[in-house]
Amino acid sequence: MTEEIKQVEETTTEEVAAETVVEAEENVEQLPAKRQRGRKKRVETQEVKPESEWKEQVVQIRRVTKVVKGGKKLSFRAIVIVGNKKGQVGCAKASEVIIAIQKAIADGRKNLVTVPIFKTTIPHPITGRSGAGAVMLRPASQGTGIIAGGAVRFVLELAGIENVLSKSLGSKSPLNAANATLEALKALKPFNEVAKKRGLTMAELLN
Repeated sequence: MTEEIKQVEETTTEEVAAETVVEAEENVEQLPAKRQRGRKKRVETQEVKPESEWKEQVVQIRRVTKVVKGGKKLSFRAIVIVGNKKGQVGCAKASEVIIAIQKAIADGRKNLVTVPIFKTTIPHPITGRSGAGAVMLRPASQGTGIIAGGAVRFVLELAGIENVLSKSLGSKSPLNAANATLEALKALKPFNEVAKKRGLTMAELLN
């Protein structure tokens, strides 16, 4: 009887030991899953920052030199155009690459131009000048698109104009072209302002 009791006790201890080993293995297998679940929850709980309505477009990054008393000073010029595609656009330049881009974006937002958009184009033909460069803009019908290239196209796109004809005259410098386009957009006048000055209604002016 004592031998049988010993055998039963040994079998029960072996079964308990086996069960504890299996449970330990299951717990070890579940640990990474639990950690992963915790990580997923942490990722999901992170706040998603809203996207800014302002878009930036780097037109040109160029190395420039300045002659000083001790020799030549190297720096970088970045031309950046900033706009929200809702009638506001700006252009700026700065030096030293990354700092240049950040500074140009900040300066561009400070010097914004409000563009009077008529339907999806500009109200009337206009020519803008900056330095030796000049840009001619003409209204276009629906579906024409932006007929422009280089810096002129970037300025018009970020201003929110969808249909326009343009021609760059004079200097081929991107900075001059961008500034000339901005000067042209500044000089645009909405129909209601012109009608008010002439003492006419909008219908009389458009007819």
